[in-house]
Amino acid sequence: MTEETNKNGPDAAATEAEATATTEEGQVANESEAGSAQEIDPIDALKAENADLRDRFLRLAAEMDNLRRRTDREIKDAKSYAVTGFARDMLSVSDNLRRAIETLPEEARAAADATLTALIEGVEMTERGMLATLERHGVRKIEAEGQKFDPNFHQAMFEVPNPNVPNNTVVQVVQAGYAIGERVLRPAMVGVAKGGPKSEAAAEDTAKA
Repeated sequence: MTEETNKNGPDAAATEAEATATTEEGQVANESEAGSAQEIDPIDALKAENADLRDRFLRLAAEMDNLRRRTDREIKDAKSYAVTGFARDMLSVSDNLRRAIETLPEEARAAADATLTALIEGVEMTERGMLATLERHGVRKIEAEGQKFDPNFHQAMFEVPNPNVPNNTVVQVVQAGYAIGERVLRPAMVGVAKGGPKSEAAAEDTAKA
């Protein structure tokens, strides 16, 4: 019995070793197959890369479009408002011309001789020509008299008791206001009515409240 066991011992050990080796090889093969299965499919990888590139392209296109619009707006503003400082200075000259004209009362004009009349007309023509030139460059006069007071365009200098017009209506213009494009070059200095009936807009707001 002991001899038979001793004879079969080496063979049994070898067989067991072979079986263990075969099992390990099978496990390695299974793990290798599992690893291969977990690898990203090349087509899926290309699709993901394409989607990423497309997203980057759309973002870049949007940024370029915003840059183009902003640049166009800045160029337009530069063209529209380039003469702002110059126009403001020229308005001061126009104001002086207007003051010079208004210093002569109507009686003096009526009694003026031909030379003085020609001088007055020349000053008036110069003023009109200057304002017309400014208008060609986008400078426009703010119509204030008879309008509802708007702090964005008007600067109230005093109040005028007048029950015949709606309250806060501009009834007198002390100095004309001007705008260039959508910007106020200088507000109109005005006198506003006080104590009159409410304007239609104010009456509607009161009724709603």
